[in-house]
Amino acid sequence: MSKTMRLAGTAGAFVAAGTVATLLNGRVRTHRRRRRGEDVEFGSVRSDGTTVVSTDGVPLHVEVDEAERKTPTLVFLHGWVENIDVWHYQRLALRGQVRMVFVDLRSHGRSGRATSKKSTFAELADDIVSVIQQLVPRGPIVLIGHSMGGMAIMQLAGTRPELFGSRVKGVVLLGTSSGRLMRSSPGLRYLIPILRAGAPVLDWGRRFNSYSIIRRWGLGPGAHERHVDMANEMILEAPTHVLTDFYPNFVGLDLTAGLEALGRARTTVAGGTADLLTPVKHSRRLAAAIPGAELVVLDDVGHMLMFEEHEAVTAIIEDVLDDVKEAMS
Repeated sequence: MSKTMRLAGTAGAFVAAGTVATLLNGRVRTHRRRRRGEDVEFGSVRSDGTTVVSTDGVPLHVEVDEAERKTPTLVFLHGWVENIDVWHYQRLALRGQVRMVFVDLRSHGRSGRATSKKSTFAELADDIVSVIQQLVPRGPIVLIGHSMGGMAIMQLAGTRPELFGSRVKGVVLLGTSSGRLMRSSPGLRYLIPILRAGAPVLDWGRRFNSYSIIRRWGLGPGAHERHVDMANEMILEAPTHVLTDFYPNFVGLDLTAGLEALGRARTTVAGGTADLLTPVKHSRRLAAAIPGAELVVLDDVGHMLMFEEHEAVTAIIEDVLDDVKEAMS
């Protein structure tokens, strides 16, 4: 049998397995959602959305929770294959106390799709500038980023350092890294086109036992079933092209150029000791490299710390916010 025929047969089997898995997982997800017993259903915390058009024309979905106190404004930036629902608990806890801006990064959530060539951290940083210019044109800002959202903040600090200390008064970096996450591979340039071509197949296949995979890689060993289920539900909403389009950014990643500028803002770095995607050593390295940064280490917590230790994460944000307010007074 030729290599092409073997690949075709494998793909066909993958599609069939993925189709069955989609049906089964749909039933299981419905059951788990009922069992969560949420006071406020995950995905229902919303406000009227607005669209910010990026400099290259990508429509960005943004939601603003207004408050009587208009400054400082908190700007939330989620991670890879996430969306604004990742801030579920923080949004509920802080609503009405402070003005908050939630951004679906390009190609994520309800935002428009960018091309693969425009799915870079440089574009993400530029998108932050567009959001600030259109929705936070004046007053101090606290930027809060998880994983890739934190990397976008570091990219912004490298390209627009003058914003930090002037407009950006506070920064919270959660479960993120400035580099040395993945090593470059010569085979990458061959693998990515294959994955892009097979994206519809992979969309099905990703649903096969996704809950167990996300529990293993995304959360800590003691994570509540509810939080695993929330992460699983959110991540499965992201199409496979988001994985393939943004993946090359992480190979050879180096965002250290912006770390000194971050020190001009009140910065806290937080990471979990059970994070397998951005191990806590990256948080320690970041905190050591950013002048004056505070480090918070959360024991036995994985990558989705905003779910697993949501009260601790909210407290981190509140501490930075209080310090920024005090500096303003």
